[in-house]
Amino acid sequence: MMNLAADTKGDPRRARILDGAMKVFLAYGFARTTMDDIARAAEVSRPTLYLQFRNKADIFRAIGASILERSLAEARAGLTIEGSFGERMMTALDRALFSLMEMVDKSAHGEEILGLENKIAADIIAEWREGLTEAVEAAVEEEAVRNGADLGQYGLTPRSLAELLLDGLEGMRLRGLCGRPAIDGARRLITVMEIVLVAATPKKD
Repeated sequence: MMNLAADTKGDPRRARILDGAMKVFLAYGFARTTMDDIARAAEVSRPTLYLQFRNKADIFRAIGASILERSLAEARAGLTIEGSFGERMMTALDRALFSLMEMVDKSAHGEEILGLENKIAADIIAEWREGLTEAVEAAVEEEAVRNGADLGQYGLTPRSLAELLLDGLEGMRLRGLCGRPAIDGARRLITVMEIVLVAATPKKD
């Protein structure tokens, strides 16, 4: 279970509430979870809970914002490790996405939780996706500059390759692919990106 204590700006009570809420959301689903359930899991009183959050949707959004903020930080860190472009990309995706999705997929209420994200936390998800796209774009641009690759000759840009990757991952998720099939699919997408980068690199005499 992911611990949110590091993402609550030093407020231990808020961290305890978010950790407790995430446990009950995953265990019972959003619809069946009550504020009483969250208060008990967090070991706080209902008045204390309502001092921090207006309702369980507010708590859900706070959990999402916290998790996705960490996800972006992990992705950026993964892109800075030693290794090939493909290795760095897979590390970033594993840290930012696959470990998170594994946690959700293990829950009997994972589909409900993912559906709610698009309803009550769509803006948070959009901001996260934009941040991840920018991180991948920067990594592609850095690799292209290092190798002298001219993506423009194929009508491509670092941004378009980054969006291709994220669109592909989203498409796999919509098809219900998760776990190993999703990871293998991501690896194939990254292999295509590597092939394009190599093809766009001038051949040495």
